[in-house]
Parts: sequence; structure tokens; C-alpha cells
Amino acid sequence: MNTSPEPNRRQFLAATAAASLAPNWVSASPKRNVLRLTLQERKETAKDTGRFHTLRRQEHWSPAESAIVVCDMWDLHHCLNATRRGAELAPRMNEVIKAARRLGFTIIHAPSSCVKAYEKHPARARVLSTPKAKTLPKDIDLWCKQIPSEEAGTYPIDQSDGGEDDDPVEHQKWAEELKARGRNPRAPWKAQTDKLEIHDTDFISDSGSEIWSVMEHRKIRNVILLGVHTNMCVLGRPFGLRQMARNGKNVVLMRDMTDTMYNPKRAPFVSHFTGTDLIVEHIEKYVCPTITSDALIGGQPFRFKNDKRPNLLIIMAEREYKTNQTLPKFAAEQLGHLFQVNTLHASETERNDLPGLEAIREADLILLSVRRRLLSPEKMKLLRAYVAAGKPIVGIRTASHAFCLRKGAPGPGLTDWPEFDRDIFGGNYTNHHGNGPKVDLTAPTGTTEHPILQGVDLAKLKGTGSLYKTTPLAKGATELIRGTIPGAPPEAIAWTHQPKSGNRVFYTSLGHVNEFTQPAMNVLLKNALCWAAKIPFPKAQR
Repeated sequence: MNTSPEPNRRQFLAATAAASLAPNWVSASPKRNVLRLTLQERKETAKDTGRFHTLRRQEHWSPAESAIVVCDMWDLHHCLNATRRGAELAPRMNEVIKAARRLGFTIIHAPSSCVKAYEKHPARARVLSTPKAKTLPKDIDLWCKQIPSEEAGTYPIDQSDGGEDDDPVEHQKWAEELKARGRNPRAPWKAQTDKLEIHDTDFISDSGSEIWSVMEHRKIRNVILLGVHTNMCVLGRPFGLRQMARNGKNVVLMRDMTDTMYNPKRAPFVSHFTGTDLIVEHIEKYVCPTITSDALIGGQPFRFKNDKRPNLLIIMAEREYKTNQTLPKFAAEQLGHLFQVNTLHASETERNDLPGLEAIREADLILLSVRRRLLSPEKMKLLRAYVAAGKPIVGIRTASHAFCLRKGAPGPGLTDWPEFDRDIFGGNYTNHHGNGPKVDLTAPTGTTEHPILQGVDLAKLKGTGSLYKTTPLAKGATELIRGTIPGAPPEAIAWTHQPKSGNRVFYTSLGHVNEFTQPAMNVLLKNALCWAAKIPFPKAQR
């Protein structure tokens, strides 16, 4: 058995052969190789803002100094839906583990309360033969409910009911089936799922001190946690994220190789998958960064088959209408069953910087609320690539003049896109009327049946911001809402457009902070997002 902290020549050749499964494998020399990982984390835009940038950075790990801990991937669970999702997750997870093993990672299987099933397994014997670490962190064998950094945030979901999301009738039948199998319906697990291979060279333990000792003995600095369930075991076990983070390991969560115990009938009343996203977001803010499985095996990150949500990226960079407050609130209250939502805020210190814009590569839909910002050539290239790909775009208020200056030319290192309104939105923003008068809204003849207007009572929606001068629209635009104020010609307020690149586009000059207090505004914007993404509208408003 080779326990050297560096891979030997045979390991190096095996790792090279596995390069197709590890696209981020970087060869420095036969004795020193590293894996390039993209870590995602959330950093507050400025102290006490409550707004966070989603940022990505590169790290290079030596597999010989790295471990994967597989948390509680049990054979059965008392929640039938959790059992199903675990079975769906396991094959991909096994491929990740196999790839990591070939690269030289230490693999630790941690099926809590099931270690007795492996008392004669060589991987269990390897743990028992490992010398106890000379120093063990305080309380390393205890469940960890919170670490100090989490005190700055609010836990995002209500899991007080245990998080079961089964249909009650189906759940009762499942409990009866478990009992008939001779299993405890509340704790039916007896082993790790057999869909995950355990090699003799792996380790098996559910003890914090044993796992810590294995890591110390093998000089493990870096740890990847995967398994279930994120909000419970993955975070809190003695070998979980909190213990690893607070005791100095360079730990990450593999965010697409996990699940959550969350019942959508509990706050914040979002889909099960959004509940998982909220926990991952909490972890990225207060516990540790995350990665995805494609870092080891290529392809795309894993998604459950029932997770049909498009990836919506909300980009906010304006200070006049407070959309950095209204849009996240709107998304949290209105979109939790419809979209996988990511938010992107402007820099607090550099006007023309949008930290984290790289996330646009994975976006299926963008919602723009940007006002007169320029971008670096690299970031403008990302935006132009998104548009050129024909992906949908929804814009509100100042998005009509998102990437252009009022006058003058961009400075060094910055680029603009002054034709964005004309070419992409199909608009013609030139200025706005004065503040003060409320804007009356009507639908032009023949447009009231448009899907975006379904359930939108324009008689109960008033424009509270200044009326934008937007006419004439492009020939291919379809006006949906018209606005009027005393003594001025009517202006287009909302319309759809399909530019040459084929994007499905909606724009509205609504977006004032007071408009988001009106229910009809929420319905309008939600409709527009569903229309742009080509997904069914919520039944309650059809």
C-alpha cells in the first residue's frame, strides 16, 4: 500500500490516462500534479449592505493532499422522495468518486450509523489501523449546529418538520413497505447505497476523530464534501462542512452532488430545488466555497430530472430606482417555483464593474436593470456572446440606456454598446418627461390577449416614475402597454421584440420602486419572464 503524500510514477500514468475524466488536470511534473478547480463563493458588496457578489476564483489542488468525504448516502431513507433523489444522484456521484480515486484523492465513505455493516471491510480496517492524531480539534466528535461566521446571516429555510416532501398517502405506503422489509420506518438505513463502489484502498468511518486522524496521517489539506442532506448532515456532522471549516481544512461543497431535506409547504414556500439553492447560497456566504462535479468528470453539472427551472440571472447596476432591493425581493416572493435565480450586483467602488458577470455563460435568461454602465472588453464580450446566442432578455426601466454614456466616449479599458436599446430591445429612448404626474396605462387595440398581459389589471397599475420617451419603436416590435400623462403624446411602456440574433425580448419602462408595491407589476414581470423563457405561466393567474 502506498501512503506517500505524492503520487508515484504508476499513479501519475493512471491519472494521465484519466485526463478525459478530469479536464482540469494540470501536469506540472510526474511527482507534482495539480487539479485546477473553480470555486464559487459569495462576498458582501460592502459592509452591512446585505447584498452579495457571486464570485468565482481558481485554486490548484494536489490530489495527494486532497480528500472526498461521502456523507450519508444511505441505502434507504424514511422520506421516499429523498430515497428517489439519492438513487438518481448516486450513479453520477460514483463517477466523480472513481475519477477522484484515479487522480490520487483519499476517498472517505461516511454512512452515519451504518459502520457496523463494514466491520470486516478492508476500508474499515484501514481506518482502525490509522494512528490517532496527536491533537484533535475540540468537539470534533459532536454535531456542529453553527459556526461564528453564520451569525451574520439568517438561516434561509424552515426545516422544523424534518423536511419531508412526500405526498402523505404515498409516504404512509412507503412506511408500511419499509416495515414489511424489516426496516425501521423512521431510520431504515443499514448501509451506504450499493450504487457507490467502495474500494479496499478507501476509508470507512462516521467518527469525527477517526476521519480527522486519517486526514492528519495522510497530510490532507483540501476536502470536498458531497452527499446528503446539505442542510442537515452535510453541514452538521462531526465530519461535515462546519467542522472542517472551523478547524482549518480547505473545504468545499460539491453543490450539484447533494440534496436538501426541505418541504415546500414550509417557509419560504419555494420549490424543493430552490430550497437546496438557498442552503447552498447560505454555505457560500458563511461557511465555505462550492464547486461542481464537472471539475472532475467534465460535461455539465448534474441536475435532478424533475428540476426543470431555467437559470435566471438578474443583473442590477443602477442607483436611482433601488432595483437592487426590489428585484431580489420580487424574485424571492414570486419566482421560487419557476426559476433558478442568481443575482448580480454592481461594484460599490468601481462604477463600471459587474463582478461575477461570468455567470452569464450558464444563464438561460437575463433580467437587466442597468443604467449607463460601461464594461471591460472581456465582460462586454461575455454580454455580446450571450446576445449572439439568441437567448432571451427581459429589461426594465433604465435598461434602455444600460451600456451607453449620456455624452462623450468611453475611457481607457472600457467599452460601450449604445445601440443596445435600438437593436436588441427595439426601443428608441431619448429622454423622459418630468417627475410628478402618474402615468395612466392602457393596452393598444388587439394586444389585450397577449400572454404577458394575462391577469394584469392595467386599471390597477399606475406608472409612478417619469414617462420615458420611447417612440417610435422598431418595426418588429409589438407594443403591449401604452402610457399617457396630461399634455404629452402617448409613449410605449412595454413591448416585445425579436432582434436579428433571434432573442425573445421583453422591455418595460416600468420599474420605479413604488411600482413594485402594486400586485399587477409583479404579475406583469413574472409573465414576461415566463414568456421569454417559454415556460408555463403559474396556474393561479391564468
